[in-house]
Amino acid sequence: MTPLPAVRPRRLRRTPGLRALTREVSLSPAQLIFPMFVHEGEGDSEISTMPGVLRHCLASAVERAREAQALGVRSVILFGIPDEKDEVGTQAYAEDGVIQRATRAIKAELPETVVIADTCLCEYTSHGHCGHLHEVAGHWTVDNDPTLDLLARTAVSQARAGADIVAPSAMMDGQVAAIRAGLDAAGFGHVPIMSYAVKYASAYYGPFREAAGSAPSVGDRASYQMDPAGGLREALREARLDVEEGADFLMVKPALAYLDVLRAVREEFDLPLVAYNVSGEYSLVKAAAQLGYMDERRTVLETLTGMRRAGADAIITYHALDAARWLAEGV
Repeated sequence: MTPLPAVRPRRLRRTPGLRALTREVSLSPAQLIFPMFVHEGEGDSEISTMPGVLRHCLASAVERAREAQALGVRSVILFGIPDEKDEVGTQAYAEDGVIQRATRAIKAELPETVVIADTCLCEYTSHGHCGHLHEVAGHWTVDNDPTLDLLARTAVSQARAGADIVAPSAMMDGQVAAIRAGLDAAGFGHVPIMSYAVKYASAYYGPFREAAGSAPSVGDRASYQMDPAGGLREALREARLDVEEGADFLMVKPALAYLDVLRAVREEFDLPLVAYNVSGEYSLVKAAAQLGYMDERRTVLETLTGMRRAGADAIITYHALDAARWLAEGV
């Protein structure tokens, strides 16, 4: 007769109370960051590739931030959609730019909400790239060093508008150091930098580019965003450089296909770590749920929990408000 097992892990899974008591990984609304697209026109518009996500007018952005706060989601990250674009993204660092105006409006009404400003130029340039564009040997690329000044100017204007955190996402070499120096010189030494330290040239960004109107008109971003096959050493090198330059947070983007990278960064560095659950990851779940292929609630919460288990302290996710509601109902 086969001996019965003395150790029975199932004992601790028997009831919801036992499962809740022994969980190693927690997920709460306070760990979620809600991304919002803000445009300069009137009213809201739907984003066809991201069901349930809107381009907000200023008034609507304030109300959605209020809704998030009521659900326990205390942080938002803002992406601007300007009326006018030019070759150097002037509206990114304009004092009356759409993100600057949205930040002032949200902080005036909801001072406890943490406003994170995405610090980049791609939504503001006529060519859709993240800085000064030039051609080298028949290939279009971004001229790194002149772009640093524009990113620093953008960060300072966002801090002046009241942003609690600036989040550089352009993947320019030296961007954290340039922004840190610019903020400090302008009297914003208290404003932290959430660096998109490990950001891949990913197919998962497709819906975002439709939402923000930021698809490159020439070339692509592979010369400055990371190669998905680059490996862990490049990821750790990028993160280490940002730590040395003064980053206060590190981010891995996208999250779901890069959980190994997220874990490696977590084990190597002790800064707060953010995972970006990006637009394509959101849209895949939405599409499958609409077709009846997956349970949206269970899939979203399992995905976000997986990111937390891999090491994320916070998660940027378009599911944030729905996830907060589901968490309030009990898992």
